[in-house]
Amino acid sequence: MSDTADEPYRVLSESGEVREGATVPDLDRETLLGIYVGMRFSRRFDERAISLQRQGRIGTYPSLAGQEASGVASTYALADDDWIQYQYREHGAAVVRGLGPEYLRYWMGDEAGNAALADDRILPINITIGGQIPHAVGLAWASALDGAGECVVCHFGEGATSEGDFHEAANFAGVFDVPVVLFCNNNGWAISHPAESQTASETFAGKATAYGIPSVRVDGMDPLAVYEVTKRAVERTRDAESEEPRPTLVEAVQYRFGAHTTADDPTNYRDEEEVERWRAKDPIPRMERFLRDRSLLDDATIDAIETRIEEEIADLIDGAEAMEVAPDSMFEYVFAEQTPRIAEGQAYLRALRERHGDEALVRDE
Repeated sequence: MSDTADEPYRVLSESGEVREGATVPDLDRETLLGIYVGMRFSRRFDERAISLQRQGRIGTYPSLAGQEASGVASTYALADDDWIQYQYREHGAAVVRGLGPEYLRYWMGDEAGNAALADDRILPINITIGGQIPHAVGLAWASALDGAGECVVCHFGEGATSEGDFHEAANFAGVFDVPVVLFCNNNGWAISHPAESQTASETFAGKATAYGIPSVRVDGMDPLAVYEVTKRAVERTRDAESEEPRPTLVEAVQYRFGAHTTADDPTNYRDEEEVERWRAKDPIPRMERFLRDRSLLDDATIDAIETRIEEEIADLIDGAEAMEVAPDSMFEYVFAEQTPRIAEGQAYLRALRERHGDEALVRDE
């Protein structure tokens, strides 16, 4: 699984049947259903979040539709003590670790949502492209020095491989043999920029060769393949005595069905035929077909799952909107020591609130 020029590793066909010669991961019913439910929850959460943004109830939001398998299945391959560092689209990872109302609060502008993630061993959401990768590698190095046996899985988009942070981090990971999985979510588009226009490399996984670490390409819309590849990579990180390098670069080939964010219009740079071709690879119906074929899922179970998901997401939204947050908090987490300009902005907001009252400032006119 290290020949980066090969087709991505797959277990399931586009229709959800096990491919000839493929080995299905040895997972129990609870785990298989958990992956399926996690993906369905993520998709529905995504739909509700986009609706909330359109209603002005949350801020700009990045959709994950089409990329559920990479976030959910990869997280199922981890131990509870392992760390996740992700960018901003891997909501599925947070779903598996127990997404709560605080997570939605972050998208409402409350930084406390980031702090809540740490309780589930998820490092704060990162909006800058690639800026989180050196931090993930540093955390993995610290784990190795402490002998903690923890792995760090760092998610980023393929656009991040055009940033210096990626190359510096990958080089450091290779030199110091740190227990990290660099998980590149290649969805074909860096906002409106196609993947083939940002690199002359044959694949993104191929970039690992320069840093002396193994790599693998996987069908990022095949949850069983994602699980298997991530599991192997994680197991490699735990073997400090092996002569093989512990870091791995995973390139998960997938597609985002929707816009880059709710501030983006993808019709300006891609056509609907391309989107429909990729919809045929949708990870949720693929997994559903697999489970039905093994009598692990039926219509009644799906109905019960849908009902539970609707109720849980409704409670999550209600919980997030019920939280009271001081407007001053938006100035508290920018720098360790407040700069004069930020202090000036904070003072200005306080003056406006005292002069006009909060109700006047939030009134929609």
